[in-house]
Amino acid sequence: MTDAPRGETSHDTIVASGLTKSFGVVRAVRGINLKLARSSTVALLGPNGAGKTTTIDMLIGLTQPDAGTVSLFGRSPRDAVKAGMIGAMTQTGQLIEYLSVRELVTMMAAIYPAPLDVEEALRISGAEDFAERQTRKLSGGETQRVRFAIALVADAELLVLDEPTVALDVEGRRDFWSAMRAFAARGKTVIFATHYLEEADAYADRIVLMSHGRIVADGAPTEIKATVGGRIIRATLPDVDLTSLQALRGVTTVDRKGDAVTLNCSDSDATLRDLLTAFPQVRDIEVRGAGLEEAFLELTLDPDEAAP
Repeated sequence: MTDAPRGETSHDTIVASGLTKSFGVVRAVRGINLKLARSSTVALLGPNGAGKTTTIDMLIGLTQPDAGTVSLFGRSPRDAVKAGMIGAMTQTGQLIEYLSVRELVTMMAAIYPAPLDVEEALRISGAEDFAERQTRKLSGGETQRVRFAIALVADAELLVLDEPTVALDVEGRRDFWSAMRAFAARGKTVIFATHYLEEADAYADRIVLMSHGRIVADGAPTEIKATVGGRIIRATLPDVDLTSLQALRGVTTVDRKGDAVTLNCSDSDATLRDLLTAFPQVRDIEVRGAGLEEAFLELTLDPDEAAP
C-alpha cells in the first residue's frame, strides 16, 4: 500500500484484518477484525487475559501478529510510528532514570517531526508541578502522568493508551479525562484499554468488548448496554427471605447487601406489582435498565461457566 504524506490519510485510522497471536499453547488473539474511524474515542474492554494488550501491541507494531494485517493511515505500523503519527502509553517499560521529568519529555519530543510544545504537554498531563524532579523519585500516579506527557508530546494523529489511569487517584483520573476530551476535540483519534467500566461508558464513542481473544461486541455504549435484556429493581427491604423474592414473577436473580435487595427481572412490571403486594413495607424503590457492568459480565461469560 502506498504511503501518504502526514497530512493525507485514509478515512479509517486503523484497519486490522484477521489478527491472530499465540504464545506457546496460549491463543491470545483469535482472528480480530477492526476498523477505527478518524476523530473517534474507542474503549477496548475485556477481562484479564481477553487479549486487549496483545491487540494494542500488534496495532502499534510492538508485536508481530502470527497472521493478519494492520494498516494505520494507509501505512504499516512501523512506518506510521516513524512518521510521528502514533503516540502510545503502554503498561510496560520504565522511565529513563537520572533525568528530570522535563528533560525526559524534551528528549522524547526531539524524536518527532512536529511535536507538541513540551510545556504544553507537561501542563495537559498534570506533570508540570514536578517537572524538575528526577524520574526515579516519582510516585506511581506521577509516573503515569509522565507516561501521558510522553504520549502527548508526539502530537500524533492516533493516541493509544493501555490502562492509562491505573495508579491515579479520583482527582487524577478526572483531570486525565478532561485533558483527553480536549485532545480528542482537536480531531485526534484515541483508543484506550481500561478496567474502569464507568470510564468507557462516560468517555468512549464506541466500545469494543473482547473475551478469550475475540471481539464479542462492538458499538456505542448505549448499543452494548441494550444487548442485555431486562431491568434491575433495587429497594430497601430488611429481613426478607430471598426465596420469596425469587418466587416473584419475572425475577431471574436476587442479591442482598444488608437491607438492600437487587432483583434482575425479565418483566419488571410484573415483578414490581408482586413486590408491592407481597411486601408493602418495601421502600426506596429504584428501577433501571441494565448497565455496562451487566452487559460486560453477560457478554464475557465463559461458556464453560454458564448455567445449563
